[in-house]
Amino acid sequence: MAAISESPHALALDPPARTTRRVLALCFLTIVTEGYDIGVMGTIVPSMLADPVWKLTPIEVGAMSSAALFGTLFGSYFISVLTDLIGRKRLLIACVTLFSLSMLGAAIAPSPFIFSVMRFIGGLGLGGVISAAAALTVEYSPAARRNLNFAIMYSGYAIGALVSAVIGIAFLGSHGWRFVVALGALPLLGLPLLVKMLPESLAYLMASGKRREADQLAQRLGLSLASLDSVPAEATAKPSLGVVLREVFSHGNAWSTLCLWVAQIAAVLVIYGLGTWLPQLMRKLGYDLGSSLSFLAIFMLSSAIGGILIGRVGDRLGPRKTIVGGYMIGALAICGLAVKGSELTNYVLVALAGLGSIGVAMVQLGYIASFYRPFARASATGWAVGIGRVGAMAGPMLGAWFASSHLDVRLNFVAFAVSGLVAALAIAVCRPRNA
Repeated sequence: MAAISESPHALALDPPARTTRRVLALCFLTIVTEGYDIGVMGTIVPSMLADPVWKLTPIEVGAMSSAALFGTLFGSYFISVLTDLIGRKRLLIACVTLFSLSMLGAAIAPSPFIFSVMRFIGGLGLGGVISAAAALTVEYSPAARRNLNFAIMYSGYAIGALVSAVIGIAFLGSHGWRFVVALGALPLLGLPLLVKMLPESLAYLMASGKRREADQLAQRLGLSLASLDSVPAEATAKPSLGVVLREVFSHGNAWSTLCLWVAQIAAVLVIYGLGTWLPQLMRKLGYDLGSSLSFLAIFMLSSAIGGILIGRVGDRLGPRKTIVGGYMIGALAICGLAVKGSELTNYVLVALAGLGSIGVAMVQLGYIASFYRPFARASATGWAVGIGRVGAMAGPMLGAWFASSHLDVRLNFVAFAVSGLVAALAIAVCRPRNA
């Protein structure tokens, strides 16, 4: 199988299967909680618009939805760097704590402004958790399964958003949107499990001069000490902001970094635009609230399943061709939604749209995480996630603009499809590592 194209200086561990499964499972669960936090806005938008107390307009709801994404922008750029500098495990735990507490604050917010502030604070944690989980998953996965394992891990985003849609179907009518938001604080109960079971990054420990701790951790995880001795020095360069910047923006990587960032912006615009407005768009096409939330559930479920399938294909065919082809399938499916067909046809198209947007983006983020050397991996991933927040903020606002301007609902789908094609083009012209 062809593994993700990666630096020859990468940390080449051969972890036991039980270690890989443990790290993968824990990182998956953290991303599930992150997916619920982000996906909950798409679930509660119709209810918030109907709230007789706040009396919100589509533009106001779009701005409130973007508040968490704006926080994620800051979190991705600043907290992700701390992930490389002070350790991935502790930052992951801190970020889960932060965004879970923020959900409680948002649930009891007395005004739209306080709600937005709470969502912004939660976004800071969301920006950090992605980069930390990505770095740990890639490090503790065998090379031949990195695309697949990363896709499995990041499928937690779609699963979390799916859970939010299912909970919305079950409880929005009887308990209201505040209850659905408050359930996002439940991850606080799982923090002791993360503290006890999640290992720190061996690459971080070695780069920080903590060889004794690295040896002890390697023994506990079933890794041979010889595997640490054989790691090239450049793979575990002492972390500093200057070293990370040189890796990401070096002459050989600058063009690829730009392409990856453009692809991330375009892909995330589709994900958050459809994720926020799909139920409302389907209602405009004539479906009731329950059916509209079912479309969101199908969108997220197909994203999770599709991401794993695409990750497997990426391990066999290479990630670049897989990502480009996947985005093209998604764009065609989104365009197809602009032409109202039967309910079954629309379910199929929504499923393909989920596979060709979130599913492909899972593999894309794994490709980004493995593109750079281990000492810069979390920062580079976090910065890509951060720049993607431009698309994440633009997507909900684009949908809000269409909703408030009373334009043909089909133009929403055309705009999102074009964005998917831009992502495909950006990956197609990205230079392979060391090309």
